[in-house]
Amino acid sequence: MAEDLNVIQGDKTTEYANLIPQIKALVEDEPDLIANLANMTAALKTQFDWLWIGFYLVKDNELVLGPFQGPIACTRIAKGRGVCGTAWAKEDVIIVDNVDEFPGHIACSSASRSEIVLPIYQAGQCIGVLDIDSAELSTFDEVDKQYLLEIVALI
Repeated sequence: MAEDLNVIQGDKTTEYANLIPQIKALVEDEPDLIANLANMTAALKTQFDWLWIGFYLVKDNELVLGPFQGPIACTRIAKGRGVCGTAWAKEDVIIVDNVDEFPGHIACSSASRSEIVLPIYQAGQCIGVLDIDSAELSTFDEVDKQYLLEIVALI
């Protein structure tokens, strides 16, 4: 695939429908996990321009920062701590409309207002999470969840 991303504007469904085949083409013949995660974050950042998009990977029973786009981030997160650690512990998607109202939220960036975190599975095991932060309240919804689950399934 070419290194250029075809970015379009429209509603979320249209934007995701355009983006997902491009991400699939980027990762389908590349066996390296880190390279694929890096390209996924770049593609999501380019299309949606959210504040922060990145991956945390499970290492030695904690989440460790992986490829990301955006401001500097927390390097390690304990299981059950913050939105990422809670999504990992519950092995479930978490959508937070206002991070200030999430008990135990870890404020890696004071500009973050809303967040979505999706667990990533390989061979039935949670190996990490995709974390996305927005500078706006109530950015993420079931549409984002549906399409982002498709994206993490490509890993």
